Amino acid sequence: MTLHVSRTSPGAPNSAPFTADVDDDPRRYAHLSTIRLEDPDAVARAANARRRHPGLKYGRQNFIVAADHPARGALAVGSDPVAMADRRQLLDRLQIALANPDVDGVLASPDIMDDLLLLGALEGKLVFGSMNRGGLAGLVNEFDDRFTGHTAAALEALGADGGKMLTRICLGDPDTVSMLEATAKAIDSLAERRLIAMVEPFLSVRENGKVRNDLSTNAVIKSIAIAEGLGSTSAYTWMKLPVVAEMERVMAATTMPTVLLGGDPEGTQDEVFATWQAALALPGVQGLTVGRTLLYPQDGDVAGAVATAASLLNHTAEVSE
Repeated sequence: MTLHVSRTSPGAPNSAPFTADVDDDPRRYAHLSTIRLEDPDAVARAANARRRHPGLKYGRQNFIVAADHPARGALAVGSDPVAMADRRQLLDRLQIALANPDVDGVLASPDIMDDLLLLGALEGKLVFGSMNRGGLAGLVNEFDDRFTGHTAAALEALGADGGKMLTRICLGDPDTVSMLEATAKAIDSLAERRLIAMVEPFLSVRENGKVRNDLSTNAVIKSIAIAEGLGSTSAYTWMKLPVVAEMERVMAATTMPTVLLGGDPEGTQDEVFATWQAALALPGVQGLTVGRTLLYPQDGDVAGAVATAASLLNHTAEVSE
């Protein structure tokens, strides 16, 4: 598959992007390895030079591409268990998505975030770091989801807009209470810096050795009730929620800005988009934070999937320059 990638020079925020055909050249990201070897401070310089997003506005829904799955060992998309394993292809796909002006930003683990900064792909974008990736997919104590990624201090230094934390609540697992305590502390640490805490809650169970998130409407509502009470303030807290049945009831459970997640979807691409469109029309929904569904669409057309998703969002409010 030939991918069209928009690239700019590392650390040069005003460089004009150009479009290039990528024919799976294994050397196309070799310069990232060179920079990391010879000039690791270039990551911080690129972050400091980056042009920031113009700001959040009520009535203008945001579109954030998620790319933190590999850091938890979650490489599968659909029936392909290693779809996200090729970092070069993932960066290709991310750059295609971020080149769409309707894509507001990215949610990424530190390794991917640093690559995107060096590529100059985050100019004018919202930036959210992934904070807890310790609950590896399939790990014997997967619910002990420790904070092994971005810290609030690191996100502040990067000029990020916030951090995201996966918050799986298993009533039958003793690790849940320590995970909730760590999440509350992370929320407070972000709030002290006036950074957004994007909390992604689930009620979860372990079945046949695997963790399963309960996506019933009542379970999602209960997870919201628990998650929105974490931390000593909720002033900077957002919810990141799955699209499930009876989303009207789900959104009635919170006053917090909410972004919808995509997950590993079931059904056709058109069916998934239809469910998103209905949920995006509800009060309190601030946009989409979606990864695999758009980066690895069923038909392989990343740009097309991103454009279709972008067309579902409400962009009526003007953003001040």
